[in-house]
Amino acid sequence: MPVIVPNNLPACSQLAKENIHVIEESRATSQDIRPLKLLILNLMPTKVETETQLIRVLSHSPLQIDVTFVYTKTYQSKTTPPQHLKNFYTTFDQVKDTYFDGMIITGAPVEHLDFTTVAYWDELESMMAWSKIHVYSTLHICWGAQAGLFHHYGVKKIALDEKMSGIYLHETCEQNHPLLRGFNDVFDAPHSRYTTISRDDVKGHEELDVLAKTTTGDLYLIAAKNLRQVFLTGHPEYDTETLNKEFVRDVDKGINPAAPVNYFTDGDENLPIRNTWRAHATLLFTNWIHQIYQDVPYEIGKISEIGAD
Repeated sequence: MPVIVPNNLPACSQLAKENIHVIEESRATSQDIRPLKLLILNLMPTKVETETQLIRVLSHSPLQIDVTFVYTKTYQSKTTPPQHLKNFYTTFDQVKDTYFDGMIITGAPVEHLDFTTVAYWDELESMMAWSKIHVYSTLHICWGAQAGLFHHYGVKKIALDEKMSGIYLHETCEQNHPLLRGFNDVFDAPHSRYTTISRDDVKGHEELDVLAKTTTGDLYLIAAKNLRQVFLTGHPEYDTETLNKEFVRDVDKGINPAAPVNYFTDGDENLPIRNTWRAHATLLFTNWIHQIYQDVPYEIGKISEIGAD
């Protein structure tokens, strides 16, 4: 089944070329089934690219997914045309009385800032608190994962000596977990961040499970036991070329970054890049969507009766 997207969303044309099935809202309204309602808080500066990436990894489920994009009212993107936000996004105020089966909070390039000094932090905290009653399961990605762990559990981020960028080998920690159905014992996934979190800090919360980590011990996938909150420190949704674009951007800025590890074919920036993480990304997002479908009440308003616990 397809993902439902706003009419004329730019991602549609690119996804159609990849034979990925999406349908626009006007057509979906004629179908007599209840799709899963998914809210995406897109904090990335490359909003159109991120929309395409997320819809791509969500589209492999046989379930119909109705996507709503939301942006922060307290901070206006400098890299996304205002008309795009007007056409395809809404604000938190416009959805706060609505219930959603799932929510995604993306990463954001603000890792160098303390959480409380981020321009939209108060608004984000309001949304994360709201999600505990109005959303059945929230998936936090990269900086969004660190922000969520800090808000919900007080887990602090830790600055790395240098940027963690590249394709890293991971291992599963709980093979029979619902989010890990079908996983290999080891798998690749991209990371792109300047901060990390301590495993000891996470282990101090018995309600959290560490589901996967890099083979060097860096935490990757963490989830509350009831799956109402899921935290993903990497970027499995990234396209094949995304890390290269970030690398070139940082070179152009004069940052003098190290090349992403295990990313360029044979270490040669001129050779075609081989994608080794696409299958894992598809499976992870599909597992998350399917588990929501299994657990969420058919009458979506009853999410509030379940509560955060």
